[in-house]
This record gives sequence, C-alpha cells and structure tokens, in this order.
Amino acid sequence: MENPEDRSGPTRVVVTGLGVVSSIGIGAADFLTGLRSGRTGAKPITAFDTDGFAYANGCQIEDFDASQWLRHTPAGSLGRASQFSVAAARMAVEDAGLPLDVLRDRRALVSVGTTDGESHDLDRLTETEVREGYPRLDPVVASRVPAVRLSTSIVRELDLRDVETVTIPTACAAGNYAVGHGYDAIRLGDADVALVGGADALCRKTFTGFYRLGTIAPEACQPFDRNRRGILTGEGACILLLESLESARARGARIYAEVLGYGLNCDAHHPVAPDRDSIARCMELAQHNAGVKPEEIDFISAHGTGTRANDVTEAAAIRRVFGDRPPPTISIKAMIGHTMGAASALAAAACALAISESFIPPTVNHVETDPECGLDCVPNHAREAELRVVQNNALAFGGNNAVLILGRCRPDAGVAA
Repeated sequence: MENPEDRSGPTRVVVTGLGVVSSIGIGAADFLTGLRSGRTGAKPITAFDTDGFAYANGCQIEDFDASQWLRHTPAGSLGRASQFSVAAARMAVEDAGLPLDVLRDRRALVSVGTTDGESHDLDRLTETEVREGYPRLDPVVASRVPAVRLSTSIVRELDLRDVETVTIPTACAAGNYAVGHGYDAIRLGDADVALVGGADALCRKTFTGFYRLGTIAPEACQPFDRNRRGILTGEGACILLLESLESARARGARIYAEVLGYGLNCDAHHPVAPDRDSIARCMELAQHNAGVKPEEIDFISAHGTGTRANDVTEAAAIRRVFGDRPPPTISIKAMIGHTMGAASALAAAACALAISESFIPPTVNHVETDPECGLDCVPNHAREAELRVVQNNALAFGGNNAVLILGRCRPDAGVAA
C-alpha cells in the first residue's frame, strides 16, 4: 500500500456499481430496503442435511434463479457460489450503467474473496467417496469445484478480454482484501475498472466446524448483546465496480462512495482467536492509508460476529483506537448471518449505500448491550445520519485482518467539510 504522504496527484477511486446477492435482498435496491428495515434472513437450513444437530438456523438465500443473470453460461456448469458471484458481477455492471462493449475495451481486474470456494458441491460426497478420492465425484460437479471459478466465471460470462483474474482465500476478511486489491490496481494504473468482492455458499463443512466450536447460535445472531450465543452461517455475494473518479465523471456515472484507503495485517497469533492489539493496528494502518483521523469516522461497520470472543476483543480494539467515545458501531451479520468470504464485501456495499442514502444500518436482534462491549450499536432501528467517512472492519481466522475506509465523494481531494 502507498503512504498518503508520498502520493503525487493520486488517482481517486470510486464505487459506481453494486451487485448484491443476500438473504435480505437481491440487487442493490432490495438490499438497501432490507438494511433500512432491519430485515433478517434467519430460517432453518435446508441447503444440506442437518439431521443430528440440536439446532440449525442459518441465513440461506431462497428463490435465487441464476439463469436470470446468466447470458452465456449454463447455470448447471457453475457451483452455487460461482452462480452468486457471476450474478453479482452482472448486477454491478448494469448498476454502474457501463455498457459491456465499453467494459470489454478497458483493462480490468476481477478479484473475488472466499472462505469455502465451492465446498457446497463437496457436501455431495459420501464417506466412501471421500476415502476413495475425487474420481467418484460426478464429472460435471468436479469441474465446478475449483475455487478459481468464482472469478474466472465472471470473465467468461462477461467476455472480458484484457483482464487479470484473482481469487483471494483469506477467509472472512477476503472481501475487503479484494476491494483493496482493486483500489491499488486502479490507483497504480494497472487497471481501468475493477470488479471486486466476495462470494460463498452455505456448506455442511463450515456449519459443522463452527457448531463443534460451540459458536453457532440456536436461533439468532445478536452482536454486542449481553446474551449473544454466536453466529449464524449465511451465504451470498457482493461485487463492487470500482473505477477512477475521472472515468466516472467523464461518463456521468452515479457515485456511491469513494474508496479512501485500507489496511491489512496478519498477526498469526492464534488459529481462531482474535488479537486486540493487532486489530487496533490494522485500523490505524487503514486510517493512515486513507489520510483520515479517528474523529473523522462517522460509524464503524464491525466484524461483529456475535461470539463472546470476537465482540469483546473487537470492541476493546475499537476503544484502543478511538478512545472512550467511539462512533456508532454496527454489525449487519445480525441480518444476513456470517457470509464468510462475502461478509466484508456485503458490509462494504452496506457502507456505500449508507453514505449515499444518509443512514446508519441497525444491529437487529438487540435486547441489552454487553457492558464489556460498551458500544452504541444502533439497536434494531436504522438511524438517519449525514455520513462523510465510514470504516469497515473484517477479521479472519489466523489473524488475517482487513479494514476498509470509504467516504462521501467530494469535489476536492479532502473528505472533511
């Protein structure tokens, strides 16, 4: 990442298109309605066999028809996560008002983050097939399994020609990693447009892993609540279309928000436990990269999983950076569940919509704030607010942290008014 002090005539990067597949809304407009109303996607999981589990709620997407968004790719040739990512990419391009023939003539980056890739397809393997290896897996299903399909399928569907394609596997922080990748590519002149975000589908492997850790909530996800019980696994995708401010203005595009900067670090402190000091350092790196001060940030979209360990540790890291009066801090995971590699990309879209529509999304399912967290989590109801700068936190297993800073796009290079 660049040091803001070293920039000479920096290229400013903006978000002009949003493609969203989520359990509370498909498409930017429906997702916005879900965020404003505090809609929740929680329901009993039917995506895989949940027999034997004491409880199995999740945020599963229903009534999703990939063929509605696929023009050149048979839906059956794609795994569920790739269907999500391709649909979200086409939505983002259409939402940006960028004709495909124009997009195809530009240098592009496609960067998609994920946790599970196409593990949803691997749920079909029986114990015997696992022992005997992949040759027994249906050949069509086997062709869909590689995680790289989440990004390469976008290229194929949109027929992009001058393009770099990357799939980023940094688990629950991967969406922010992908957005940062796109931001750098445009700023450095390596790409003219970037389709970036994350995608994951519900799978038995990940649900079972979290269940065995004792971190699956019986009914609802309640971030920062005194009586929170854990996460609900979710699914979905979000692709953001990034381009330079100059490009967006030249074609009269709507601008949701400006990407001001980001920070990454990896502390490798523990396989699953977050580290307060490392999280705080990542926030500081992001703010320095964006050229903003803590007091300029109007709200934080927290990682906010609803587990005991995450919420207390993340809240402590926030206070370490912001002091005793941090800005409102919310978690949309209470609505959409933990969508793994898609989580911070969907949160980035929520932040961009919040900036453009002047509101702070709520943390739903909230009854009583945990004193150990001590945050204003905007409980249960959205709050109208003029927003200038928003911070989006993403934390992943292994200490992979990624923090993104978005701001209202202003005529000058500054963000404060």
